[in-house]
Amino acid sequence: MTPQLKALLVHLLTATGAVFAMLAMLAAVDGKWSLMFLWLVVAFAVDGVDGPLARKYHVKKFAPNFDGVLLDLIIDYLTYVFIPAFALFKSDLLPGWTGWFAIIIITFSSALYFADNRMKTLDNSFSGFPGCWNMLVLVLFAIEPNFWIIVALVAALAAAMFLPLKFIHPVRTERWRSISLPIAFAWTFFAGWAAWVDFHPQSWAHWGLTATSIYLIFAGIAQQLIPARKKPDLS
Repeated sequence: MTPQLKALLVHLLTATGAVFAMLAMLAAVDGKWSLMFLWLVVAFAVDGVDGPLARKYHVKKFAPNFDGVLLDLIIDYLTYVFIPAFALFKSDLLPGWTGWFAIIIITFSSALYFADNRMKTLDNSFSGFPGCWNMLVLVLFAIEPNFWIIVALVAALAAAMFLPLKFIHPVRTERWRSISLPIAFAWTFFAGWAAWVDFHPQSWAHWGLTATSIYLIFAGIAQQLIPARKKPDLS
């Protein structure tokens, strides 16, 4: 298999995210929330592996006709922002004006953030909350908190998108990656299991979702507060 074909196949893998987004949207329109989240989890898994594959097979060099970054951003906006916001609006979690507040804040702030060329830090983390609304909304469907808590979370995370707060990328942020990457895998497993059992209130997956989500949200901020150890000078 030629390097050009390998690179092209990576782009094709990334593009499958658009198909999974459509399948999730069709499920959402029918109010099949568990099925919607299962498709979003699949899209989340694809998004987690296509980046490392793109770097491994040098897609910018061997398949330059396709902009992998742009393709990824388009699909991420659909699966991370647009569809989860729609689900939150159409669910019973937010009554009256609160649903309108959430869907407007989420889509508007995320559109600005996704176009911000300062979203990445030098250590390949995110500057500001990276618009992972799919993760938040899935947890909200699982634990069903009071709507005021949901409104507060949406407002806080939307504001955090434009604050100098760091949020890790579980794959690309090297610091604590030996912990972050397994936790990201665990989150994906718990998310899939919670959706598979139709968010049963007694499911143990909810505890796993909550614990892993707390780590993924606050790990980057903790890294800002805890200085990294300097490597010893062996020269």
